[in-house]
Formats: sequence, C-alpha cells, structure tokens
Amino acid sequence: MGGRSFCPHCRHKLGFWDLIPVLSFLWLRGRCRYCQERISFQYPLVELTVGILFVLIHLNSATAFLAYVIVPFLIVIFVYDLKHYIIPDKVIYPVIALVLIFNFSAWPSALGAAAFFAAIVLISRGKWMGLGDVKLAFLMGIILGFPNILAALFLAFLAGAIIGIGLIALGRKKMKSEVPFGPFLVTGTLIAMFWGEELINWYLRFYA
Repeated sequence: MGGRSFCPHCRHKLGFWDLIPVLSFLWLRGRCRYCQERISFQYPLVELTVGILFVLIHLNSATAFLAYVIVPFLIVIFVYDLKHYIIPDKVIYPVIALVLIFNFSAWPSALGAAAFFAAIVLISRGKWMGLGDVKLAFLMGIILGFPNILAALFLAFLAGAIIGIGLIALGRKKMKSEVPFGPFLVTGTLIAMFWGEELINWYLRFYA
C-alpha cells in the first residue's frame, strides 16, 4: 500500500480528511467512509492521549524536548503490549539508544530497575514477568533517573494490582490468567515524568 494508511477491513487508502485526529472519527460516527465497518475506539483514544501528553510536555518546563520523541514510543509500547502481549525489540531498542545518548548519567537507575525485573523473571521462570518488561524497566530508569523511577514502579505495581483484582472480581480474568504489565509500566513512567517529584515529596511529608 506504499506506506499509506488504509482501512483494516476493506483496505481502501485513506485520504487526509479521514485522518484528522479524533475529529474524523466523530464526523464518520466511528465507521469507515468506504465500507461502513466500525472503526476501533483505539484510534481516537490514542490520538486524544497523545494530544493531551504533548500539551502537558509543552506546559511542563521540567521535561526536555526529548519527551516529544519518548512519548510516541511509549504509546506504541502501551498499545502493542496490550494487544499482543509483547514489547517488540524494534521499538524498545531504538528508544533506549536514543535516550542513552541524551541521558547517559541515568544508567545506574536503569540497571537497578532492570536487575529488579530480571530477578522477578528468574524467580517466576517467566510466569510473572517477561524479558520485554526487563528492557522496558531499563528504559524507564534512563528516562526518569533516581528517585522518580521508584515512583513510576510503585504506581505501575499499584495500578496493576487494582486492575488485576478488578478483572478477577468481574470474571474477566482468572488468578493464573496472563495480563500484560507493559501498559502499567508505561502509565507509571508518564505520570512520573510530569509529577514524579511532587508525588515523592507528598509521600515524604508523612515522615517529616
């Protein structure tokens, strides 16, 4: 298809009027213009999320221009792992290399986070975590550094526990069901990117 966007149902190439973020979805009422098949809500949700994150990057002086590159990679990892239960190397390795160039000093935090997840993988023999999560934890450490990486990991495990228990309670998952952890790690990373220091300071005030 020459790299052009197309409908996953009828394979018809999409024009620019079909690709206006969120607005095209609303105008077409969630259906393909050409075959009338329903369009997944994934597309407008991702578009809206990316838009909100870019606004937050623009408003947050603590985030460098590199965040504009990091965020799309993280969104791809979030969606891909959620759908396919895997974090592709062709996505994770390039962003790790890119962030290392600009933030090499954060490698100790990256190694610590990766070692923690590697230990979980070894102890559980890959049943609780996968190697993709180890690589993602390494990326998180480079992006966030210390102590923000701690906030991100705490938020990821907290969100994972809450969602996991909720899915089991609703009968959507069983105790031994596989749940991708990448989306929770990405969510924790994004929150820590913008509000990590505030969350840590809020927590430490309880012990002051």
